Amino acid sequence: MVQSLPDRPRKGRGAVSNRSGRYEAYATESVDDGWSLPGGGLEEAFAPRVETVVGRDASRKIIARNQSPDVPFDRSINPYKGCEHGCVYCFARPTHAWLGLSPGLDFETRIFAKPDAAALLQRELARPGYKPAVIALGANTDPYQPTERRLGITRSLLEVLAATRHPLCIVTKSGLVTRDLDILGPMAERGLVRVMVSVTTLDPALARLMEPRAPTPARRLEALAALNRAGVPAGMLAAPMIPAINDGELEALLEAAKAAGAVSAGYVLLRLPLEIRDLFVEWLEAHFPERAARVMKLVRETRGGADYESAFGLRQRGRGPYAELLAKRFALARKRLGLDRGDWQPDCSQFVKPARVTDKSRGGDRRQLSLL
Repeated sequence: MVQSLPDRPRKGRGAVSNRSGRYEAYATESVDDGWSLPGGGLEEAFAPRVETVVGRDASRKIIARNQSPDVPFDRSINPYKGCEHGCVYCFARPTHAWLGLSPGLDFETRIFAKPDAAALLQRELARPGYKPAVIALGANTDPYQPTERRLGITRSLLEVLAATRHPLCIVTKSGLVTRDLDILGPMAERGLVRVMVSVTTLDPALARLMEPRAPTPARRLEALAALNRAGVPAGMLAAPMIPAINDGELEALLEAAKAAGAVSAGYVLLRLPLEIRDLFVEWLEAHFPERAARVMKLVRETRGGADYESAFGLRQRGRGPYAELLAKRFALARKRLGLDRGDWQPDCSQFVKPARVTDKSRGGDRRQLSLL
C-alpha cells in the first residue's frame, strides 16, 4: 500500500519542505511504497542531509531599482540569490520561483553568486546619467552569508563604493561584516555608510530554529558593538516580529541594542506573501504544534483577516489592535532608550564618477572601466 510521507525538518535547515514554486506545472511528493529499509532507515531516506551548491549568476546589471514608499532607498544590490542562513520567514524566498526552483529548501541550498558584481557596479556608476543616492546592500538576501567568506563578492563591491565615495546602507545578520572595518571605517568618517544588524531573538535555541545557519544572537550583538566602537554607525533591526513566538522580546532586544552602542532601531512585522505562508505554517507545525493555530490567528488579526496584505503602508507594520500595540511598545522603548536619534543624512556630493576608458590592447574596441 502506497501512502504519503510527511516532510520532516532537516538539521541545519530552516524550511521543512521543498515544495514547488508557483510557476511549476508539477509538484513532487514523498511516498512509502511498503518496502522496508535496512535498519528502519525510512526517515533518513526521505529527510536526507541537503548540501549547499553555489552556482554562477550571469546578470548583466547589478543595481536593482524600486519605487516602494515602504523602504528608505530606491536602489539596492544583492551579491547573491538565495541565502544559506535559511531564515524560514525570509520575504525573499519567493524569488527562487523565478528560477524554476523551490522557495523552500532550494532557496537556502541552491545559491547563485555574482562574481562580476564589482565590474558591473563600476560600469553602472560610470554611466553619464547616473546620479548617486544611497545603495542598500543586502536588501533581499544577506550580503554576508556563509559563502561570502570564501568568495568575497561583497568586499569587492565595498571597494568600488569606497573608491567612488558612494553612500550605502548595509543590512545583515552576520558578524562577518566586521571583516570589512578597514573599508567601512574610512567611509564612516566621510558620513557615507550606515549598518543595520538584524537580531530577532536573544534565545539561541529559538534562533537555531528560525535562522539555522545565521550567527548566534550574541555574535550579532558583538558585531553591532564592534562596528560602533570603530566609528561605523550601526543600529539594530528587530525583524520580523512574530506573534506569540518572539514578540515578547521586543523591549529586551532594544535594550540589548542600546548596550551594544546602537544608534538606531527598527522593526518589521512578520510578512507571509506567496509561498512563504505555507512554508511558515509547515515550520510552525513541526516546531511549535501547540502554538501554530494561535500564531496564525494573531497573524490574521494584523492583516484584516487574511494571512497577508501587500498594500504599501501595511506590509511592514500591519493593522488592528495587536499591530497597534506592537507599534506603541516599540515607540516607547525606542524613545526611552534614546534609539530614536539616529537620523542619517548621507552626503552624495562626495561622489566621484568612475572614468570610462577604452582598452585596445587585444584588438577591437572593448570598453573597460577604471577609477580616478
